[in-house]
Amino acid sequence: MAERISASDYDSIRLINQVLTLYYVHELTQAEVGQRLGLSTTKVNRLLQQAREQGMVEITIRTPFQYLFDLEARLKASFDISDAVVIPQIAEQTNAMVHTLGRAGANYLLGRLQDGDVVAIGGGTAVHAVVQAVETRRSCDVKVVPCMGAVQGRVTTDVNYLATQLAARLGGEAYQLHAPTFVDTEKQREMLLSMGPIKGILDIARQATIALLGVGTVDYQTSRFVQFTALSAEDMNWIAESRGGVGEIAARIYDIKGQPCAKEYANRTVGLSLQELRKIPFVVGVAAAAVKARPIYGALRGGYLDALITDEAAARGILELSEHDSRQ
Repeated sequence: MAERISASDYDSIRLINQVLTLYYVHELTQAEVGQRLGLSTTKVNRLLQQAREQGMVEITIRTPFQYLFDLEARLKASFDISDAVVIPQIAEQTNAMVHTLGRAGANYLLGRLQDGDVVAIGGGTAVHAVVQAVETRRSCDVKVVPCMGAVQGRVTTDVNYLATQLAARLGGEAYQLHAPTFVDTEKQREMLLSMGPIKGILDIARQATIALLGVGTVDYQTSRFVQFTALSAEDMNWIAESRGGVGEIAARIYDIKGQPCAKEYANRTVGLSLQELRKIPFVVGVAAAAVKARPIYGALRGGYLDALITDEAAARGILELSEHDSRQ
């Protein structure tokens, strides 16, 4: 720790002010500052360090999207996650928003992946957008595996298709899980999970080093959960109102606190549980729009995400929910 400078030592303070002005305002190098003032570069460096330690330097960053970077910092601090990427707010439910979100997610994923990684993948529009945006010049020695069953006929929810596409774009190897996401009874689910090929693929997913997952709503009008469960509006309302369901990840429903709920439906889902997903070392969640604020908030409170790729509308909604709960 550098020695504190006495407030009465006018000459020392004046010298530091000259160094700071030349270095920060006139943008001279430390060597140029030293030449101008007859000081060694080492002396200039020491004075700059002393000034920072004494709080004489205040740096303000004003990039065009600083407000988004501030939202990212608040999300990271509020939920203790490793990373947050917030894209500008674009008219919701437009191709522009989905494409922008996809590019942000793809860039983040490519920056995170390492050779030898096993990537567990879920379904959803946002995940599909990330997969479609992945572009790399080098092959990645990775494996991509579904963490849940598939819904055939829909590219956004057919996780086998998404796993194959992502692996092809990365130059890696894809696995497929030949089972539906949702079955009619718990007995059917247990029978499927006991089958060697299905158990083997899910065991690979359990060994994933990174996961790419969407965050869905629990609403019969907007939820993709309806697409693979064929639940009625009454069923969905019952899940939300009687069980407190607010969101789903990999077809697993949770409440506003992130606790698993609607067990009767979870027991009919083929895929990793929320507890198993939480054990994956690094989970990237991708979701945007104001309607996703509550589902994402619940997922963050449940500790299911290590990184979040979202937009301004969802980010502000999440932080408002957090601030409201903190006042309770």
